[in-house]
Amino acid sequence: MKKDIEIPIVKDVYLALIQEWNDDFLEKKWNAYILNDRDTPIDMVLVVSKGYDEHRKTSTMRHSIAVMVPKSYAKIELIQDDVLELNNEFFVTFFAEGKLYERKFLFGKDTITEGNLVDIPIIHKPGIFAT
Repeated sequence: MKKDIEIPIVKDVYLALIQEWNDDFLEKKWNAYILNDRDTPIDMVLVVSKGYDEHRKTSTMRHSIAVMVPKSYAKIELIQDDVLELNNEFFVTFFAEGKLYERKFLFGKDTITEGNLVDIPIIHKPGIFAT
């Protein structure tokens, strides 16, 4: 029955973009990170990302992380400059405490700018949180 289905709410797992120096490009580039700010580990983390707007769509990228210990982070991918002007969606699923969790994170079109920087906990660098 529908009333018996429990849909757990994702808490203390975040997605953030951090601008860092990239030796390959010899300039600062935006990197996507997933943060586990929980007191428990998360397992079988799957991140599916894509960029889009009304007229364009990027390829879908898939990333997996076997285990993220509590209070940790992992780099997911580099965000190319031309993708910054699109909506960037990250769909995250993981297991924790025997339950499946899922959440969509979004960086809105043209919101990835240095003017929107805040301090990102755990990583302790300036960045932008997804909504």
